[in-house]
Amino acid sequence: MKNNILALSLLAAVATGFTACSDDALSSESVIKSSKTADTAFDKWLYKNFVVPYNIQIQWRYEDNESDMSYYDVPADSAQSVELAHIIKYTCVEAYTEAAGIDFTRRYFPKLFSFLGEFEYENSGSQKLGTAEGGKKIRLLGVNYIDKYKTNRPLLDEYFLKTIHHEFVHIVNQTKDYPRDFGKVTPNGYVNDSWSSETYGEGFEKRGFVSAYSQKEEREDFAEMVSTYIISTPAQWNAIIKKATLVDANGDPIKDQGTGKPAPQPGVEALEKKLEICKRYYKETFNVDLDKVRDAVIRRENNVVSGSYNLTSLN
Repeated sequence: MKNNILALSLLAAVATGFTACSDDALSSESVIKSSKTADTAFDKWLYKNFVVPYNIQIQWRYEDNESDMSYYDVPADSAQSVELAHIIKYTCVEAYTEAAGIDFTRRYFPKLFSFLGEFEYENSGSQKLGTAEGGKKIRLLGVNYIDKYKTNRPLLDEYFLKTIHHEFVHIVNQTKDYPRDFGKVTPNGYVNDSWSSETYGEGFEKRGFVSAYSQKEEREDFAEMVSTYIISTPAQWNAIIKKATLVDANGDPIKDQGTGKPAPQPGVEALEKKLEICKRYYKETFNVDLDKVRDAVIRRENNVVSGSYNLTSLN
């Protein structure tokens, strides 16, 4: 009997609770508010110059889901984001369009650029300049240093433009893999993370590599070869070849002691073979002439650092 009374009491309490809830007036307005930032003149310029012609998005406002939580990141400065967007458009996107056609750029160029203000640093002390993810987007770091480097072509290349070209190579490779013959040119030269050590920090040209980072692995070597070549003037590329040349005490190319003829130059031969493979890959796979890409990139970069190209106009 007591159990029945207790059960009836509980049912009554529950019924009363439902009645009380049903009497509450519910608002038709959602408590979840969507955040909408008004488009700036820069946003409208980006839409006109990136989204409409190329379906490319520049994410210049800080987005924590686009940052790497393993590092301390800071937002990109808005004024320097404007300048970097102009540089990407003029020296990269439009350079490929000029040399390879707009269809190539629309199809293969990454669809998202994410800007972050500061560089990221590995435990080894090496500096991370940018990353590519899934063949669709590139994260560019150190945007807040654009004003410092925009008039210095070697530094602009080192910290920004080479990174874009390097990561674009990875994206192209994800579409169509590079020839496996490339890794056979210097198969024993890859040293993984030891590339940043003092041992491998110099003399890499004589080992057949264009940079210390090239020695990490063949995939990075391929991207470094292409990106280094297209930002190098003929004089700069010849300087790399000269560093790869084995010379005697007088600075002359070494000769075979038996025949007196020029001795083999393994570093030079490796670099020339790698470049030939890279050029053939782009020509046969995408009908793209890397020399034409290089000419367009160099001319446009020179216009940027000389100040003849306007980096701030939002018209």
